[in-house]
Amino acid sequence: MLTLTGIDAFYGNVQILRGMALEAQRGEILCLLGRNGAGKTTTLKTIMGLVRAQSGIVMLDGQDVTTLPAHEIPKRGIGYVPQGRRLFAEMTVAENLEIGLMTRQKGKDVRERMLDLFPVLRDRLKQVSGTLSGGEQQMLAMARALCLEPAVLLLDEPTEGLQPSMIALIRDVVTELRGGNTAIILVEQRVDAVLSIADRVLFIENGTPREMVDAATLRADPALVQKYVGIG
Repeated sequence: MLTLTGIDAFYGNVQILRGMALEAQRGEILCLLGRNGAGKTTTLKTIMGLVRAQSGIVMLDGQDVTTLPAHEIPKRGIGYVPQGRRLFAEMTVAENLEIGLMTRQKGKDVRERMLDLFPVLRDRLKQVSGTLSGGEQQMLAMARALCLEPAVLLLDEPTEGLQPSMIALIRDVVTELRGGNTAIILVEQRVDAVLSIADRVLFIENGTPREMVDAATLRADPALVQKYVGIG
């Protein structure tokens, strides 16, 4: 599905990723856990071509996408919901969704499925996205990414700053997506939320992948969470 092998990445002269490697399969949720600055967000940005890998390979369904320009990555079927959402704030909800649809030439049937997933957006289609609540903006960012009908969905801190009801809704949607044909890579600081929905967890330390563990194992014995994240 999606594999990273031996990825090194830098910000300027500072190396952030060192031999990053992972594999995400369709129909599973892979969570990246690690302390702040461990390289989780940089991993997602490197997949998206926003940070250029200096060495290593990113493969999607057997095709090398490592050196593709960033604007080509979504066209290949990788959706990305960055931390902070990055909506077109002056555009309406409908216009933001249309941008997602146009990326891979999807039609109204896809938009309708997204509005079924996030019914509140149906009532906000003409509203300027910058005036939505934080939770509504997060739903729109996810819906826009899903308009690609992605093979892989990258989510960076999707519940950050949201009230509990919105967190529960987004977790329900992510869990529902797992039942489909999408591979989900999730970066999340809330360990309790991660362990309740993840299939596997990759612990990252200093830009290096340390251990891949089944989430069920961590639920039974959270010692590794304490080791790599510092949360018991």
